[in-house]
Amino acid sequence: MKSSKVADTLLNTVIKDRIKRPSLLNKICDPQSLINHFQNGMYLGWSGFAGTGYPKMMPIALADHVEKNQLQGKMKYNLFVGASTGAETEDRWAGLDMIDRRYPHQVGRNLRKGINSDKIRFSDEHLSIFANELQYGYYTMNKEGNKRKLDIAIVEATEITEDGDIVPGASVGILPEILQMADKVIIELNTSLPSLRGLHDMVSIPLPPHTKPFPLSRVDDRIGVDAFPCNPDKIIGIVESQAPDATTDNDPEDEVSNAIAQHIVRFLEREVGAGRLPPSLLPLQSGIGSIANAVIGGISRSPFENITVWTEVLQDTFLDFFDNGKLKFASATSLRFSPAGFNRLFSNWPNYRDKLVLRNQSISNGAELVRRLGVIALNTPVEFDIYGHVNSTCVQGSKMLNGVGGSGDFLRNSKLSIVHAPSTRPTKTDEHGITSIVPFCSHIDHPEHDIDVVVTEQGLADLRGLCPRDRARTIIEKCSHPLYKPLLLDYYERAHTKGLKTFSSHEPHMLDKAFKMYQNLEEKGTMRISSWD
Repeated sequence: MKSSKVADTLLNTVIKDRIKRPSLLNKICDPQSLINHFQNGMYLGWSGFAGTGYPKMMPIALADHVEKNQLQGKMKYNLFVGASTGAETEDRWAGLDMIDRRYPHQVGRNLRKGINSDKIRFSDEHLSIFANELQYGYYTMNKEGNKRKLDIAIVEATEITEDGDIVPGASVGILPEILQMADKVIIELNTSLPSLRGLHDMVSIPLPPHTKPFPLSRVDDRIGVDAFPCNPDKIIGIVESQAPDATTDNDPEDEVSNAIAQHIVRFLEREVGAGRLPPSLLPLQSGIGSIANAVIGGISRSPFENITVWTEVLQDTFLDFFDNGKLKFASATSLRFSPAGFNRLFSNWPNYRDKLVLRNQSISNGAELVRRLGVIALNTPVEFDIYGHVNSTCVQGSKMLNGVGGSGDFLRNSKLSIVHAPSTRPTKTDEHGITSIVPFCSHIDHPEHDIDVVVTEQGLADLRGLCPRDRARTIIEKCSHPLYKPLLLDYYERAHTKGLKTFSSHEPHMLDKAFKMYQNLEEKGTMRISSWD
């Protein structure tokens, strides 16, 4: 039952001005009044992507309810989100044993612990196809009742239009799809944000055999709507929120990330000089993290101008890119700025609003669009091996980190697929205890066929047109750390000699020794082995 006292109070705030459809004003309520709609085992959809645009009030109220009534493990949900949300919501849910299944990408200590201890069933999927597979019913086949429906969608909005359409917050993700799929909808109207109407370009995507080509040939093309329809009869409550997205500050650029950025800038300059890229490059894609942020920062300080971006997430350095006049337009599905970055964005909103667009992740990450636009993809993996296979997800082959995210969407389909990582990472006992270049990846998300360039602070290896043997020598010589280079060369030479004897030298390995570095890491805390014997 709605609280009339709460509703009366809310009506006197800015929330009334954000709800343009008068018939929806009577659905304003307190989160507590909606808890009885949630039952154990339900299938829930949330808005949100990469830690922004996600609901806060309702998930926190549910977590408080579980904690207060000692319902840990007794109120568990199947949770579908475009990508990650915030630690105060789903990671807290994981700590309270409130998540049974989680799809398709996550970030959080409790989530990782739950996934890696069999408490949370996690399915890792490419973000471009996740929404369609959800609509196909792949993830709801064991659900009672209507197997193509989600029970409840909880979405963050910054405005509800006269027609009852939803204007999202700082991300789109799979919001259009879950609004279509859900039996019931709860809207969190975030009045701490300005109305972001005009920022989004959302489409309803029919399933095969009715799918049509997306008429996009430029980064700044628009093909959809800036507010997505929602059947008013589905809406069971509208909750006011003033909670910010719980993003964090980016790590500062350091010597390693700056060196990686400079290698990439010089490579792109050579490509322009050779006539393989235009002077303004082609649309850039960048993954998430401090190295990705630094690489974009390096490119923003380079001579390139009139740059466009086709990516899934925009981070703080993209604002520098806009401000120096070199970034012309950016398309994404999420804005993931630090608190200072969001303050900078909204303080100068008129200067940015016509240079940005946010789309469904099915569009921002769509394989055919990435290929058509000729995107240059830049992503940071866990590790890569001497032949160019890449691991983006499972540490030491078994421990799930966050998920493949959109890296596969872009690396497989881009004009240039570039992966960058520090050549080594520290362990508790060795400053260079982990090498990012290994003989054989412990888990492979992206095969050698999808990777054009690998980069560390040591150097850049252009793998285009090279056979596996040449790839191995190039990666080891140009990208490996001096502490590991002799070991990696010795491994390759031994494997090659053995392969020649057995007519298996195309991509030679010693399977009895390929994972020795990982074994040494587990036993001695470092991948620096004494020898392969």
